[in-house]
Amino acid sequence: MAWRGKLSKNLKELRILLCQSSPSSAPARAFVEKNYKDLKTLNPKFPILIRECSGIEPQLWARYDMGIERVARLEGLSEAQISKALEDLVKVGAS
Repeated sequence: MAWRGKLSKNLKELRILLCQSSPSSAPARAFVEKNYKDLKTLNPKFPILIRECSGIEPQLWARYDMGIERVARLEGLSEAQISKALEDLVKVGAS
């Protein structure tokens, strides 16, 4: 889990989009509830934005240098798979 401390080194911004009530966003909501504090503790000045919108498909957006952005669709993923998707996005920024 050493990659969790590298968010601010490899990314410029992280955005998590989810619905406040839809079942498809439930794993994303659980991921945020369980991991946000740890991620912010390891990356205190790094912007982690949580965007809630009714009916939206859960997504994870990573912004890199030069305005490059990548998205991971989270619908149908478990919390563990969401964590893996975030890890993959962090690793993309390291290369």
